[in-house]
Amino acid sequence: MPLSARSATAPFIAMDILAEAGRLEAEGRDIVHMEVGEPAYGAPRAAHEALAAAQGGLGYTGGLGLPALREAIAELYARRYGIALPADRIVVTAGSSAGFVLAFLALFDAGARVALADPGYPAYRNILGTLGLTAVRIEATPETRYQPTPALLSAAAAAEDAIGGLILASPSNPTGTMLDAPTLAALIDACAASGVSLVADEIYHGLTYDAPAPTALAHTDEVVVINSFSKYWAMTGWRIGWMVVPEAMVRPVQNLAQNLFICAPHPAQIAAIGALSEAGEAEAASHMAAYRANRERMIATLQTLGFTGIAPADGAFYAYASLPEGTPDSTAFCQRLLSEYGVAATPGLDFDPLRGNRTVRFSYAQSPERIEEGCSRLAKMMAAG
Repeated sequence: MPLSARSATAPFIAMDILAEAGRLEAEGRDIVHMEVGEPAYGAPRAAHEALAAAQGGLGYTGGLGLPALREAIAELYARRYGIALPADRIVVTAGSSAGFVLAFLALFDAGARVALADPGYPAYRNILGTLGLTAVRIEATPETRYQPTPALLSAAAAAEDAIGGLILASPSNPTGTMLDAPTLAALIDACAASGVSLVADEIYHGLTYDAPAPTALAHTDEVVVINSFSKYWAMTGWRIGWMVVPEAMVRPVQNLAQNLFICAPHPAQIAAIGALSEAGEAEAASHMAAYRANRERMIATLQTLGFTGIAPADGAFYAYASLPEGTPDSTAFCQRLLSEYGVAATPGLDFDPLRGNRTVRFSYAQSPERIEEGCSRLAKMMAAG
């Protein structure tokens, strides 16, 4: 039967590589996974204990999520940022992915233009296109720490039709770069002055190395903030996240969530309450020492091997760099690295369709032992020429 034009969505290359890596593992190969942001440690013990203790049938919850989880998330904002956030502005979602779908549908009509920085998370661009929205590319550079700026936003608006929204990720995937509080505030103010709706991806908050990541909510309530338990709490497969929305958006988002998803998975919501407990928070925080060691090992390896333009990894667990001169394009490079040396990495084309043929992203979210092994294999490939 004929397919819709919107079904012609570009692939998520990192997930294709994960699938190929899984196929090789099924054949008996040992693969070092540096292709996806998959923490090695799994959900906190307190999350498992909370689910094990759950009573009842774990049926539908309200479309906004369990009240106890929404309250626990509000308490997180008080602890982490000193913000008194009303729990009724929090919407529990089936991972951050569902949050982006709900945010884009609630904020933008079909045909709207939404700006985002390249390099950036590919699903932003692909979800926008599937929903009939246009992604407006902002070409970020090392000079702007691969982040959008008020000047870049203004230039994009001048070159295009009116821009209705901006997606901001800080810390960013794939670069790990982060905006400090004054820079973030200036960008928020620029959006407000231009009538641009801001969607702030804060999924890597908690995973920073030199300073905490400021939240957009410290500067304004007129922002949609999206977060998830996937990264800091290492709960990727549980598919549980949340969004914070302005008060006027709560009911529209609730209506959308009810019809599109009914609710986030009830068992994952119970587990998330456990993850936010004192014990769950302590376990999640304990992984930062390993991520820090991985970061140092990964960046040192890339520098030694001649990779250039390595993005300052302020947060998250990715190293994004340009390939050394003389190496093939990033797709061929990653294919050889996986097939011959058993290391899965993601070509930059996933994050920057125009400039990514010379860049690659390595995730260092696995254990230090596996990152050490991956770096050793990468060095062997580069030595082999």
